[in-house]
Amino acid sequence: MKNTKSIILAGGSGTRLYPMSLIINKHLLPIYSKPMIYYSLSLAMLADIRDVLIILNKEDLEIYKKLLQDGSHLGIKISYAIQEKPKGLAEGLLIAKDFIKDSTILYILADNIFFGHDLPKIIQDAILEVDKHSGCYIFGYNVKDPQRFGVIEFNKNFQVVKLEEKPKKPKSNWAITGMYVFDSNATKYASIIKPSSRGELEITSVLNLYLRYKKLKAKLLGRGFAWFDAGTYESFLEAINFVSTMERKTGLMIGCPEEIAFSKGWISKQQVLSLAKLLNKTDYGKYLLHLAKE
Repeated sequence: MKNTKSIILAGGSGTRLYPMSLIINKHLLPIYSKPMIYYSLSLAMLADIRDVLIILNKEDLEIYKKLLQDGSHLGIKISYAIQEKPKGLAEGLLIAKDFIKDSTILYILADNIFFGHDLPKIIQDAILEVDKHSGCYIFGYNVKDPQRFGVIEFNKNFQVVKLEEKPKKPKSNWAITGMYVFDSNATKYASIIKPSSRGELEITSVLNLYLRYKKLKAKLLGRGFAWFDAGTYESFLEAINFVSTMERKTGLMIGCPEEIAFSKGWISKQQVLSLAKLLNKTDYGKYLLHLAKE
């Protein structure tokens, strides 16, 4: 992969999780044993991306810096950008203009949690495709209530023909998940779209421009994959229960950045041990300690 970066959108007001999100950014709330932000960060790392921008609210900056620092303890680079006021998911592409430059971007909504076999390879393949041919990739997931999501409509050859936001009569059950691979044109497209009736710059509007220019492809995450939009109480609880069950059954953690960094050789055994000592009274610290001693 050429110059690939990741943007994690962790701003917003989190109104669907009020009153919890009144006092803390929702992406710092725990999904079982770790903050929600760990899962999207881990996804970027699993895709071999080491340059990450987190877009957040001004009042949350210091707590994120305390949690994640500059990423050097994970062998990566983490920088931060402020979203002054939530104006839609596509606004992140404008905020990140100087970060994106000519890079291919893995764009992740921090309240989206993914799990599945070969998911890192699927993301890497999409990145390579965008590197080679430009355009963008979206990732679809089959849901029983597509009216709640952006929905993908296909023709008989299963090519994308339309993207519709929260349709009353969905043409399929394939929802657009909160993970996208964009070429560097994403910033240009985000700059020319108009606010929706909600007054927001919709990510679907950017995707529709790619579709208009025949530069949009969809990868469908079928059986064997799990996706949670953990921005509501129901899906938040579902995500916790899923991670809890998987980790207790397998003894392996989901969304552990230190483990990923160590497995890729980005940090040393001694660094893992040092990180484990800081958390030695927790199961998370014990897990890192066991990891380093294997």
